[in-house]
Amino acid sequence: SALIVLVACAALTLGQKTGTEKTNLNPKLAIEECTGNQNCQKVNTMVTLDSNWRWYHNKGGYTNCYDGNHWDSSYCSDPASCIRNCELEGVDSNDWRNTYGVDASGDRLSLKFVTHGQYSNNVGSRTYLLDQSGDKYYMFQLLNKEFTFDVDVSNLPCGLNGALYFVEMPEDGGLSFPGNEAGPEYGTGYCDAQCPHDIKFINGEANMEDWEPSPTDPNAGVGHYGACCQEMDIWEANSEASAYTLHPCDINGQKRCEGTECGDNKSGDRYNGICDKDGCDFHSFRLGNKQFFGPGSNFEVDSTKPMTVVTQFITSDGTDNGELVEVRRIYVQNGKVIQNSFTDVNGIDSADSITADMCTQSKTAFNDIDDFSKKGGMKVMGESLGRGHVLVMSLWDDHEAHMLWLDSNYPLDRDPSEPGVARGN
Repeated sequence: SALIVLVACAALTLGQKTGTEKTNLNPKLAIEECTGNQNCQKVNTMVTLDSNWRWYHNKGGYTNCYDGNHWDSSYCSDPASCIRNCELEGVDSNDWRNTYGVDASGDRLSLKFVTHGQYSNNVGSRTYLLDQSGDKYYMFQLLNKEFTFDVDVSNLPCGLNGALYFVEMPEDGGLSFPGNEAGPEYGTGYCDAQCPHDIKFINGEANMEDWEPSPTDPNAGVGHYGACCQEMDIWEANSEASAYTLHPCDINGQKRCEGTECGDNKSGDRYNGICDKDGCDFHSFRLGNKQFFGPGSNFEVDSTKPMTVVTQFITSDGTDNGELVEVRRIYVQNGKVIQNSFTDVNGIDSADSITADMCTQSKTAFNDIDDFSKKGGMKVMGESLGRGHVLVMSLWDDHEAHMLWLDSNYPLDRDPSEPGVARGN
């Protein structure tokens, strides 16, 4: 259990370099591993901050190589010069809380959305769990297991997403790429099923080719490449709505994508890429129960109070090597066990969990493209989980769709009265 509050020449050996201006600290964030008879052992895991949030400056100096949403051409005229001239800096004890708004203590992690630091204003964060050595990501094996955490989303309004999820990113954070000095300690190697292009470094190389600063986000932009991998969203939520979602892909592990395989919305290739970006989700409001999750005692799960979230990964034969056939959800609040809501939509059999049939029926009922089945569905997602996933804990906003897909009506070109369009009030 855990607690969260919410391009180089081939002849050259180049890779992401680390700085020495700050002492890199990875705070302890303990979890417990338990057997079926409730015999639990503490694991002294740690937390690290994603490299996208870290200070990237000129080697031996204090000038930003990436400033706002631009690369400084005096240091980063191309990917090779950027690697040669710049360093990824550590995060010290002061920076965690006062720059990034992240506070880890014991088995608790608190994330603030906006933090006004001494030199900058920080928005959101993305963190990962390291193993006991601090040199590798902690790899979760979820098949035939359950994952439990406590969460408080009472201060998260609509439009924000306090997310806890798993991705099939590399255990070594990309250290295996030649000359790469940065790794899990510095939060490298991120990928997910959206194949994000805003990752500043992919496979140890600066993703600055064709870089386009965001017109709405002063801290972000998109590069030529994306970073793809399978994704299991345990918890995407705020005080108004919550969902858990499976996102299979046509790949094993992480892949740096370009062109059609990234499945970019801008190019019209969303369903031509290697990952299922829509996924198959269980969203109680969207699936017909509008009084299950929300703020107040009139909801079965009251989002104004802390809760325990339990997710079970059921296999076909009840073993760790079986095929994934079901993902179940249970809540505990105020000492009471609350079973998940049941679907209440025409065309979808009554179900309180994600199964292959539930996914197929919901795609038809909602008139959605079934990219989930096309990408291998439950079977492929289970195979990915069997290879091991990294835990991601983040707090973010959505400059592209404004989180409407989580807590409002989406997509905007469809009538909210159509099944599956309304996801919140």
